[in-house]
Amino acid sequence: MAQAEEARDRLIAAHPGLAVELVPVTASGDKVQDRPLAEIGGKALWTKELDAWLLAGEIDFAVHSLKDVETLRPAEIAIAAILPREDVRDVLVGAKSLADLPPGARIGTSAPRRAALALHARPDCQVVGFRGNVQTRLAKLEAGEADVTLLALAGLNRLGNSQVGTPLNPREWLPAPGQGAIAIECRAPLRQAQGDRDFELYALLAAIDDLPSRQAVEAERGLLAALGGNCHSPIAVFTEALGGKLAMRAALLSPDGAEMVEARLSFAPDDPAGPRALAAQLLGQASPAIRAHFDPPEEA
Repeated sequence: MAQAEEARDRLIAAHPGLAVELVPVTASGDKVQDRPLAEIGGKALWTKELDAWLLAGEIDFAVHSLKDVETLRPAEIAIAAILPREDVRDVLVGAKSLADLPPGARIGTSAPRRAALALHARPDCQVVGFRGNVQTRLAKLEAGEADVTLLALAGLNRLGNSQVGTPLNPREWLPAPGQGAIAIECRAPLRQAQGDRDFELYALLAAIDDLPSRQAVEAERGLLAALGGNCHSPIAVFTEALGGKLAMRAALLSPDGAEMVEARLSFAPDDPAGPRALAAQLLGQASPAIRAHFDPPEEA
């Protein structure tokens, strides 16, 4: 809801007098909290209800946390805007660093990337499943279900909890693809013409698109697509705009964190070949234990 409110506020600022109604939708990902997403349908659990409402015309656009949106989307749906990207860092809650944890400490997370990175850094620790929104996970931590947990700083900032936990260096603890980005999706316009309602809605939303944020997250999603990554795949990536180019650093891990490969590449922001080349480099270095969790398309 905080993300939807931000999208509404930005739209009204760009189009004074515009009326925007928020329509809450409870996604399957919110309803099922006792199992990892990878076991119950993956990222589609965050989008399928909204997709159905969008295509049925019950809503005009949908607001998503981009890291929770599948890489391949229906052709009838378009990402009309990416809002200015928030802080991409993860936050460690419950300790100042992973190094400070005692042997055998319990790390609460259900994210394959976070679990693999944590076990790579601290193979002596154990990962326990943690699902739910920010408040739910903080309550589980307070109840002693784990010794520490990991949260996205972007979510904490949007909820006014920016003082919670210790932010981790994104060049050492690489974030998730798309982390910190809000996407606004609408029906893909069939006709690029005035008078077509879907085209006009797309144009209205595109007015709040942030080009640098879009370029970075589209490159990260391009990397995901070239890797054939899914909600089971431990992949981490950090992208910076440097000297007119995107500098991307990415890592693939085995789920148990025992193995990791890392590579980096710089390329033009609008060059789709860059993420594909980095994906090929990573897969070329990856062991069978890592490659088993990726299914790249033949052309990658």
